[in-house]
Amino acid sequence: MVSSKLTLASLASILPTAFAGFNAGSQSNVAVYWGQNSFGQQSSQTRLSDYCSNSKINIIPLAFMNGIRTPITNFANAGDKCTVYAGTQLLNCPEIEQDIKTCQSQGKTILLSIGGATYTEGGFPDTATAQSMADQVWNLFGSDTSKPNRPFRTAVVDGFDFDFESSTQNFVPFAARLRSHMDADTSKKYYLSAAPQCPYPDQAMNDMLNGQIAFDFIMIQFYNNYCGIQSFTPGSSTQNNFNMQTWDTWAKQTSKNKNVKIFLGVPANSGAGGGYQPASALAPIIQYSKQFSSFGGVMMWDMSQLFQNNGFLDSVYASLSGSKTARAEVQATTLVKKSKPTSTA
Repeated sequence: MVSSKLTLASLASILPTAFAGFNAGSQSNVAVYWGQNSFGQQSSQTRLSDYCSNSKINIIPLAFMNGIRTPITNFANAGDKCTVYAGTQLLNCPEIEQDIKTCQSQGKTILLSIGGATYTEGGFPDTATAQSMADQVWNLFGSDTSKPNRPFRTAVVDGFDFDFESSTQNFVPFAARLRSHMDADTSKKYYLSAAPQCPYPDQAMNDMLNGQIAFDFIMIQFYNNYCGIQSFTPGSSTQNNFNMQTWDTWAKQTSKNKNVKIFLGVPANSGAGGGYQPASALAPIIQYSKQFSSFGGVMMWDMSQLFQNNGFLDSVYASLSGSKTARAEVQATTLVKKSKPTSTA
């Protein structure tokens, strides 16, 4: 009889690698934000688990926790399935709880994204407050599921993402404390990411990015800015405005984690952000970016936009993986929806 260890190892070896979550050794990671339904139709953002069977998506940041000192969670129309904890602005979301577990069982990396364009607190008045708020965030989303007012109840996220669009203060002690909680919990692997805008240095998060905090990957917003993907010059080995090389230098020389991975952040549809480029125009940008060893894949904003843009994910994945057959796969831009149980209310 073959040992159970060998059996599990053999099974792992034949599973499709695309079903895995974040892979630091790959340049083909795909991250797609879910939660804000930026396409704006009631049907354009469905439940989280509908997207997790898609083998081309590895990482799903849940957007957003948009208040920290006063904890606030907002997931657009997905919040309609939630209630609100009494006396708080925190959602109680049993469906998202279930779906996080489903997605994790399929190998996806599920992050909580903190911030967003509506975050207005600006950080913390001092180090002690920052550390205390990090403890609170960990209690709300980390491994101790007995803590009160947890939006995802017994589900535990795989890490955290920072997306701050304006100046902040005292986020280094906040991030350091949150990182220490993650590193101290040996029950699973946690990740810390950030989504700076492409102008370097990032004005909102440079204190954390300037060698102070160890990020596992950063998902740079190469849109809504002069340095975005629309500024890429095809066929040129040097770029005037598109600054992936600048961020690669940051990864190697400034980042606390010298093995940090950089994602090319793009709008997933024409209405998702300024400077949108179709997948055909992204192909040479991805090829150019692959020359940098820090390159780790593509981030897209957001899920609702992506699945209204037929073929976009297929083509981007083909450019990342080099697969000529990926474009022919039907699975990539169709949702696998679970049947909805009859309401018992």
